[in-house]
Amino acid sequence: MKKRGIVALLSQKGGVGKTTVTMQLAAGLARRGRRVAIGDLDPQESASRWAASASAAAPFPALVAGLRGERADIERALRTHAQGADLILLDCPPSIEHLHTLAALELADVALLPVVPSPTDLWSTRAVERLVVATMARRPALRAALLPNRVQRTGLAGDVLEVLREFELPVLDAALAQRNAYAQSAVIGGSIYALGRAADAAREEVERLVTAVMELTGD
Repeated sequence: MKKRGIVALLSQKGGVGKTTVTMQLAAGLARRGRRVAIGDLDPQESASRWAASASAAAPFPALVAGLRGERADIERALRTHAQGADLILLDCPPSIEHLHTLAALELADVALLPVVPSPTDLWSTRAVERLVVATMARRPALRAALLPNRVQRTGLAGDVLEVLREFELPVLDAALAQRNAYAQSAVIGGSIYALGRAADAAREEVERLVTAVMELTGD
């Protein structure tokens, strides 16, 4: 299958907001006129449950399907699920050893690594980065970046973000803050675009993320 336009969202531990990033990014891309499909590779099925919470009158603006199996199985399922899609987002399990994560990394054009600015998250991100860098050595066309997520305005967060810039992978200039709007959008099965003016700051963040990801995918 054509690989262009596949973005894999990876992490080594839960709680980094990987599914939240996936769903907000999908909604933002859809608003830019892109046809988006989401492959839910996480056994917890958070992306699928999120989309299923949407009302019939306001469905989630991207197709979401649970995908299982080895790389060939996932690739085959994407031919059907993502037919006609301009961009595919793969929400991976929170483990770099998981079969689905490894398959997604082989299929992806872009690997996006959400990182919460805390010491423990930095340690786990090192392991993900090593895997991604090793894959890039075999697949030079693969692009990757770190995405600061759930960022709080604290001295510790600022210090951790500085350390993050010492990593080998680049840090995306599109950080997402810790905001209630992101959690609220999950409750309604939608995105921050469905919320009122209280979500303006979140919308600005997601718009920057959408632009950055489109640049990475060459869109």
